[in-house]
Amino acid sequence: MAYTPKLTYKGRPLVRCGNDIYYGSMKDPFVVYLQVLSTKKENGVDVADKVHIVLLSTDESKPLPERIARQANKVGLYNALSFGDIMLQGALRKK
Repeated sequence: MAYTPKLTYKGRPLVRCGNDIYYGSMKDPFVVYLQVLSTKKENGVDVADKVHIVLLSTDESKPLPERIARQANKVGLYNALSFGDIMLQGALRKK
């Protein structure tokens, strides 16, 4: 039975563990790793403030430093996820 992700963004799976979010499929050549660096309170709820974005190769034969294709920082989870999606689409188009 195939795994069906419960949370997706623009048709690609989102997997969260604490402040770490992976966006994309591990079957593809690249995924986006988002790390929430800081949060702020809005209406009594913690929301992501500063987010670090890393475009990662899924080629496990390479050491981690060589798997990093591109990095950026954004303010807000929506901005980070949108920018990460653009990075991922560009990388997948080139492959």
